[in-house]
Amino acid sequence: MANTRIQIPAVLQRGEVFEVRLLIRHSMETGGRHDDTGRPIPRNVVNQLLCRYNGVEIFRADLFPGIAANPYLTFFTTAEASGDLEVSWRDDAGTEESERVPVVVKE
Repeated sequence: MANTRIQIPAVLQRGEVFEVRLLIRHSMETGGRHDDTGRPIPRNVVNQLLCRYNGVEIFRADLFPGIAANPYLTFFTTAEASGDLEVSWRDDAGTEESERVPVVVKE
C-alpha cells in the first residue's frame, strides 16, 4: 500500500549541513469521504514520523488529516559520520514502515 522514499546527497563532508527529503506514498484518508455505495471510508492517516541518524533521533513529526495524500517533508541536519539514516512512520490502521539509506561522509 505505501512506501517511503528518502533522498540525500551521495557523499558529504564532515560538518556539512544537508537536506533530507522524504516522500511517503500513502492515501491519507481523512474519514470524511464515502465509497461508491455510500459507506464511509475509515480515517487512515500517517500520524507519527521519526527519523534517526546512526540511532539518534534527529527529527519527529506528528501528522494530522490536513496533510495531503503522499506527504512530502524536508528538513536539514549535519553530516557527522558515515552510517544510516532511518525513517519510520505509523498510520491509524497500525501499519508501521521504515526505510534506511546510507550516509557517506568523506573523512
